[in-house]
Amino acid sequence: MTGQEMAGDGSRAMAAARWVTGLFAPQVLVIGLPPVVGLMADGWRGGAWGLVASALCGGIPALVILAGVRSGRLDSHHLVDRASRTRPLLVAVAAVAVALVLLISLGAPRLLVATVTAMLAALAVTVPITLKWKISFHAAVSAGTVVVLAHVLPAAPTLVVGALVVATVCWARVRLTHHTPAQVAAGAVTGAGTAWATLTAFGI
Repeated sequence: MTGQEMAGDGSRAMAAARWVTGLFAPQVLVIGLPPVVGLMADGWRGGAWGLVASALCGGIPALVILAGVRSGRLDSHHLVDRASRTRPLLVAVAAVAVALVLLISLGAPRLLVATVTAMLAALAVTVPITLKWKISFHAAVSAGTVVVLAHVLPAAPTLVVGALVVATVCWARVRLTHHTPAQVAAGAVTGAGTAWATLTAFGI
């Protein structure tokens, strides 16, 4: 293989990594997951609750990050610079906490409440870590999403396909040099572990 061919392969790999990173960004998954869970748990009523959860848990943090990128305070919506993560993540914690209180007080489906609780649990673990070490939120959110989906979709195929997706997300983050293998592995374990523990605690 010539040097030019190798460069071309490298460029295609980088393009693929950027595409995967964008498609499975935490904001995308956090916005997309609740309506699916709500719909599976309680039909259209649950889906409507899921949209409320999406707006609070994903929409508000996404808007804050977008404003930060446009103002130049943040490097990108992926929050590549660890030092710039603190404020957007605290906003995310507050938004998820508000969503959780609202869902509980107004009688949202139990599975949706458990899903939002899992989001808060993951943030409770990953936010303190990222203050010192750049754990991967892409890996954490994608892994947690797979665990939740395995409770509303056929478990075996969901876990198999989900594991491949999480592995691809981890590869993309390392390929872009935004994380080390240890950081994506820690993120995946944390996301999956907190989601599993939360759903188990809810008896789901």
